[in-house]
Amino acid sequence: MNLPNILTLVRIIMIPIFMVVLLLQLPGGKTYFLFQDYVAAAIFILAAATDGLDGYIARKMRQVTTLGKFLDPLADKLLVSAALISLVELKMVSAWIVWIILAREFAVTGIRAIAAADGVVISASKLGKLKTLTQVIAISALILRDWPFSLIGIHVGQTMIHVALILTVLSGIDYFVKSWNLLRGKK
Repeated sequence: MNLPNILTLVRIIMIPIFMVVLLLQLPGGKTYFLFQDYVAAAIFILAAATDGLDGYIARKMRQVTTLGKFLDPLADKLLVSAALISLVELKMVSAWIVWIILAREFAVTGIRAIAAADGVVISASKLGKLKTLTQVIAISALILRDWPFSLIGIHVGQTMIHVALILTVLSGIDYFVKSWNLLRGKK
């Protein structure tokens, strides 16, 4: 167990804490405590930030492990999935958007599993990394209810979730195109 893997595990442990803080409500839909959305957003952003940090440390200190290669993308998908499903519960994101995003995540995970069975590692593409960053920005803005932009009538969260949706679809297509021969049984 090394530092990057510990950071990844911390990210996974933060997911239920984040969900409880985000979803905890009094009857009538009122938040349970003052600044609850800000605390939930801070937990989410901190958890998301460990993604870049664990990868950086693993590469810099040459501590890339098989466990880390498995856990890191799993932790990312769990965090984003938990956040998006919670936002559907709070009626802040349409379920169809979340369905498309999660379907892409499962499909790409399947492609990576097929590749891994053939001894091929499919790393995240630049488009995939941009997709993840856009998702994190969208989720954070939605949790914060677009603060401080809402003060001037700008709806960053809804705009960014649609941008994230487009990038999600494009990066999914990119993974399928690049993996086509592998999926057909050719290396």
